[in-house]
Amino acid sequence: MSNTTDFGMDTISLGGGLAIKLRAAREAGFTQVMLSARDLVQHHGGVDEAIAIVRDSGLRVTGFQVLRDFEGLSGHLHEYKVDVAKSMMEMCAALNCRVLLACSSTSQHASQDRVDLIKDLRKLAMLAVPLGIKVAYEGLSWGRTVSEYTTAWELVEEADCPNLGLGLDSFHVFATGTPLDDLDVIDPTRIFLVQLSDFMWNEIRSVEERIATARHFRVFPGEGVHSAQLAEFVSKLDQMGYDGDYSFEVFNDDYQAMPPGLVAQRAMRSATWLADEVLQRATPLPSQMRLKRAG
Repeated sequence: MSNTTDFGMDTISLGGGLAIKLRAAREAGFTQVMLSARDLVQHHGGVDEAIAIVRDSGLRVTGFQVLRDFEGLSGHLHEYKVDVAKSMMEMCAALNCRVLLACSSTSQHASQDRVDLIKDLRKLAMLAVPLGIKVAYEGLSWGRTVSEYTTAWELVEEADCPNLGLGLDSFHVFATGTPLDDLDVIDPTRIFLVQLSDFMWNEIRSVEERIATARHFRVFPGEGVHSAQLAEFVSKLDQMGYDGDYSFEVFNDDYQAMPPGLVAQRAMRSATWLADEVLQRATPLPSQMRLKRAG
């Protein structure tokens, strides 16, 4: 019996409405799901009904995504993003979700001054405190100032807020080629979310191709050509003492055109591979244990 409870399905991989996505994840064996704001606001019955459907599903919400381009803005642009952040946090809290994902800014209107970035990240964390929400800050591989997890961690550490931590995405780590040894400087208790995916080619030749691959052509762990890297990445985090959630951040246009149940089953195969073969978290059945002893 596989112990896959640490792994969650992400609705971005699935076609259909919210209820269909949740049912597919649950029937595939997942106990948690990563949601996006669009799952709620685009639900035909409205946000309140969408929240009720999620709560009734029995699935725990891994995290809520994604706040973009928050840090480094000023004036009316900053105030606009503060309003967006507050709205997302309110939906996040209503889902009983405790992690909001925020990605590093790509805006050409944003300051690149570290003091400004740290100040804004600290403000974001403070906004989340009354709602009991943690902010996972992730470095996009095409971020304007922060494109690697090492830089994201430096800002998180300098902001020094207990509810501000790091979000790691294997795609962005592999895209920038940041050494996994650099994870050693990170406090594993400040990693709030890890997202996993693979892709089908060895080399990404341009930023444009990187963005297109990230948004349309990811596959589940074990389905692409980076299985060894993914296994090393997950094993490294486990050895460091990371004991949080993993979510499959798989944007794939083909998957969204397939029956959601089949896609969720593919995701569960990935979760089983990671749990059984990479992390070796399988829970043997009593009969299996007896057979092993007898052998």
